[in-house]
Amino acid sequence: MKFGKEFVSQMVPEWQNAYMNYISLKSILKDISKFNEQNESKAPMASTPKGSLRRRLTLYRAFSGLNGSNQRDSSSKGEDEVILIRSIEDEDSKGLYQTMFLKSSEDGAEKDLEFFRKLDFEFNKVNGFYKKVVKEVVEEAEELSKQINYLIALRIKVDKVGFTNLDTSNGNSSSIPFMHAKHGHSSLHMDVIHEVEMSNDSHLEEDRNHVAKTNSKTSIEGFRPAPLEVLDHVKINVNPPETPVSTIKGLLSSSKSHHTFNKKELKKADEQLSTALKEFYHKLRLLKKYSFLNLLAFSKIMKKYDKVSSRNASKDYLKMVDSSYVGSSDEVNRLMDRVERAFIKHFANGNHRKGMNLLRPTAKRERHRTTFLLGLFTGCTIALIVALFILIHARNILNSEGRTKYMDNIFPLYSLFGYIVLHMIIYSANVYLWRRFKINYSFIFGFKEGTELGYREVFLLSSGLAVLSMAAILSNLDMEMDERTKRFSALTELVPLGLVIVVLAITFCPFNIIYKSSRFFLIHCVFHSICAPLYKVNFPDNFLADQLTSQVQAFRSLEFYACHYIWGDFTTRSNKCSDSHIYKTFYLVVAIIPFWIRFLQCLRRLIEERNTMHGLNGLKYVSTIVAVAMRTISSEFGGGTVWTVLAASSSGIATIVNTYWDIVMDWGLLERNSRNPWLRDKLSVPYKSVYFVAMVLNVILRLAWMQSVIGIKEAPFLHRTALTAIVACLEILRRGIWNFFRLENEHLNNVGKYRAFKSVPLPFNYQDDDDEDSADT
Repeated sequence: MKFGKEFVSQMVPEWQNAYMNYISLKSILKDISKFNEQNESKAPMASTPKGSLRRRLTLYRAFSGLNGSNQRDSSSKGEDEVILIRSIEDEDSKGLYQTMFLKSSEDGAEKDLEFFRKLDFEFNKVNGFYKKVVKEVVEEAEELSKQINYLIALRIKVDKVGFTNLDTSNGNSSSIPFMHAKHGHSSLHMDVIHEVEMSNDSHLEEDRNHVAKTNSKTSIEGFRPAPLEVLDHVKINVNPPETPVSTIKGLLSSSKSHHTFNKKELKKADEQLSTALKEFYHKLRLLKKYSFLNLLAFSKIMKKYDKVSSRNASKDYLKMVDSSYVGSSDEVNRLMDRVERAFIKHFANGNHRKGMNLLRPTAKRERHRTTFLLGLFTGCTIALIVALFILIHARNILNSEGRTKYMDNIFPLYSLFGYIVLHMIIYSANVYLWRRFKINYSFIFGFKEGTELGYREVFLLSSGLAVLSMAAILSNLDMEMDERTKRFSALTELVPLGLVIVVLAITFCPFNIIYKSSRFFLIHCVFHSICAPLYKVNFPDNFLADQLTSQVQAFRSLEFYACHYIWGDFTTRSNKCSDSHIYKTFYLVVAIIPFWIRFLQCLRRLIEERNTMHGLNGLKYVSTIVAVAMRTISSEFGGGTVWTVLAASSSGIATIVNTYWDIVMDWGLLERNSRNPWLRDKLSVPYKSVYFVAMVLNVILRLAWMQSVIGIKEAPFLHRTALTAIVACLEILRRGIWNFFRLENEHLNNVGKYRAFKSVPLPFNYQDDDDEDSADT
């Protein structure tokens, strides 16, 4: 792979604008190369060689003496010098570098001047960004150092570790884990590196005996316990409620909370600080990678310039690069080393391997087993589909008398798995496209590093479920009852229910099989969505709830399961679901629930963030709820012309509102004055027509509701349940298109703000007495 492609592939996606633009610099070098080739072809063959002329001119130079070697070297160096680099020390542009091209009088020097102007711009951009981010991480390191001090003091307080007669007044002031944190409170200068943590009672007893034997003020050499007085000024941050019960308690209780410094608070603070340190270390790793890649890119491009122009400018320029901040600063390496030592000591019980595994999780490797099983399941699914069509033709099932009963009772049971499989296949396509166009979906969703599923894994799961579903359909393809018993086989009729139980058992399986972390992440998001608005709304919960709004027919299929197996006679494939008003009422309620969840999430975000856009988004879902209710009443309850008109008008309004929100708010398109007319300034997909096609498809697929309003319940050769399934699949397809552009817009927003890290809340907040008094007044 060429360096240019490797360079792009190794970029931090959210920082891509801050990297050196290697491609543009390389394009200038191509122009220089073309110009040189044209000049060589035009040059006369009999012309005097340049080197020969230079040697002839030296015959007429003044003799500088036998000891004039230094002067001769300097003059030779002056002749070979191509560039002169200086640092601009102006107040407005301090720290910028400017290159002066000394061969500007030569032919074609315009391109060289353009190259060095662009090169200076790119280097100053890289150097400035690196300096800015390093300054931020240094400040963050100071805060994390204070947090670890507070945590150690809390550990001593909670564990009731006693150290008597310890005097550290004569000890040297030592630094804390990875920065020497300066704070107004003098007691914060403590030795955390040599802090001894008591892991059990036996260790505690040994240390107490040691103190009693020595009876000395400096009995533990190098140990300085964290002063407990600091806890008088520390408040444990009250994080957003994490459970429905805590949310309700937070609403009922007063805003002030009394901290008892118990083990529960210690455990929570320990987990939060451990997560913050891991995220901070990840930031340092990316920053180190950023500097390395850019330094390598400048080295590569300068060597290419020397090769193309036949000059020797790389040595001087790379010397400047090495002496610059991005090339010479060792702050990141020192911080990484100190974070490693602090994390291993305080969060891994001194276990180096365990600590480094937590700080540097292993990258996920592609396994041949996944590819093999994917091919196997896909082949089996295709074979089962072919077998299904052969059986339908061989048994003449389409003309069978039991076809209608099968479509009314069995098809809705299996369509549930069809919706799930289709959604998973489309999601796997989304993952492939996100990776293809460098959209950092794992960061946006907040997946733990190394646990996110790739498109192969998602497609493997969908093909595995497809195999189970097709095998179940083939085992339950009987159209006629047993003439002797006038019933269907109870065992085969229970196959759909058994398949649901198998899928649920795999989903909730507590063992570390079949992508446990991803399954539990999904369960976590589903639970948060169901409990809205009692949980803080994160992007994964928000995104998943939007997926649920496209699975209305799947929820209705689950309702049919309950009716068919509980209130019906599944052995005769008979039930009275369609005639029951209770069933129809729940048929309406089930369709509204996903949109109601999204409305509650918008309401929660409106209250927390005070952003009116969330309120408008909530009204959008209210309009959808009204439209769904009107359509269901019109089609299922037989409301007549009035309800049909209400259904059509409300659905039309909801379609206009939802389409506008999809394209303008969720996708960020239709910007009139953007660099890409009617799209947006930044696009991940290089083909602009893709965006226009997606907008048109979104509008067309959103009009699928017209089928139920117009009254088209059956089509030629299609039963009404099959037609309903097709309309539901079109909505899932529309959601898949929406998914890609929604995440692309979110990613580009992160890129615009250089937001490549999660904000991790810290457990402690230090307050001086003066701050508390001013807060009270």
